[in-house]
Amino acid sequence: MAKRRLRTGPTAALPAKPDPGELLRLVQLADPNARRDGDDIVAVDVRVHAPVEADKDLTGGELEQAWAVRVAAEGPLPLDFFDRYLAEGLAFRLGGLAVCRGEVSDPADGSAESGPAVILPVRPTAEELAPLLEQDEDDEFLFTAGEIKAALVPQKGQPPAVQELLPFATELTAVELRGDDPAKLGALALELSEALNGIPVDRWRFRIDAPEDLVPATDDATEDPTEDPTEDAVPPTAPAPE
Repeated sequence: MAKRRLRTGPTAALPAKPDPGELLRLVQLADPNARRDGDDIVAVDVRVHAPVEADKDLTGGELEQAWAVRVAAEGPLPLDFFDRYLAEGLAFRLGGLAVCRGEVSDPADGSAESGPAVILPVRPTAEELAPLLEQDEDDEFLFTAGEIKAALVPQKGQPPAVQELLPFATELTAVELRGDDPAKLGALALELSEALNGIPVDRWRFRIDAPEDLVPATDDATEDPTEDPTEDAVPPTAPAPE
């Protein structure tokens, strides 16, 4: 694939070649009906191209080696920036970077500015939210749960991840959550979805199944290859005398 197209993107630049099965699984979190088409993956009016090895110039040297997964729109998108959301969401979950219009960004940055949401087919009442959220005294659309802030926002477009709600939707609504602790945000999103029969999604409208889905892949604990594994080892017990 031409370098110019990869830089134009949107492209997920990954530190390692993703497993095809895992890549399909992740795309299906954004669109459950996504399917293989040869080496590519086709979702709602977008094509996720098969990974190709790319020069480190793609990320401005941020990654020593990169595998590029370009997302291309093939029709009217189900919601604004769906192709970009796919690229950024894949990069986030696979520990990579996003490239769009020549600009490189780390999807793991700026998590405090946006967060997960619970998508509901109808706008919930304050009474329905009361067990988990406390309504703001001055704004009927704002709520809190400890240090977490929540807002009721009409959902623009139709995220493919929540298509099962559409037949029942009269006013598709997102309960947007904001806070500094991704794991706590994820836990609250899952609680709200269970209580209100909604669907929890991350900020790129990928479904989430566990709070850890909101923790950047690069934050996962990894073993330090320079550490001597025998340093903290328990010495063997001396054999008992005969």
